[in-house]
Amino acid sequence: MNNQWDNRFQINDYLFGKEANEFIKYCYENFQLKTGDALAIAEGEGRNAVFVAQKGINVTTWDYSEVGLEKTRELAKENGVVVKAEHVDLNDAPWKENQWDQIFCVFGHFPKQLRESTLANIKKALKPGGYFITEVYSVHQLPYQSGGPKDASLLYTPEEFISQFNDWRTIHFFMGEVMRDEGSHNGLSHVIQLAVQKPTL
Repeated sequence: MNNQWDNRFQINDYLFGKEANEFIKYCYENFQLKTGDALAIAEGEGRNAVFVAQKGINVTTWDYSEVGLEKTRELAKENGVVVKAEHVDLNDAPWKENQWDQIFCVFGHFPKQLRESTLANIKKALKPGGYFITEVYSVHQLPYQSGGPKDASLLYTPEEFISQFNDWRTIHFFMGEVMRDEGSHNGLSHVIQLAVQKPTL
């Protein structure tokens, strides 16, 4: 069954381009994220997953769009890597405790209740010492006209991340303006960036 993301991804080109998000690039080039199993949620057409797989990391993507998943597989093949692309609705996602070394999410915007449950499940699903990395649009994004939801309820506040991960090691936290040139995410944007590490046992 088609959904809005199937329809948006049903174009010849890649909606957000083929290059990884700048913050994902920064994290995987500067932090200790060189091995293990990574999960990308709401990963769309796979640009970030392919970049991470090129670092020698085993990458699984979850997305609700079959069209996006097929384009993920095509992009992985084009770049000579393997990405395990799985059709998953985050409302019914198969989260398991202590499963992943890294979880990342780029511009994954969900209703508030799903946002809260997803962040809680990320905490559960990361192994001790694992990393969660995300860049999303903040509640201040609406006037910028450079991408993202037009519904403020789908945008993030810094308090959501601070309250959820206040007991984890914060490696990077930023809220403010950045320039983005990532397909339809284009221009000056207002984002929240977070990189945190789960405490070791």
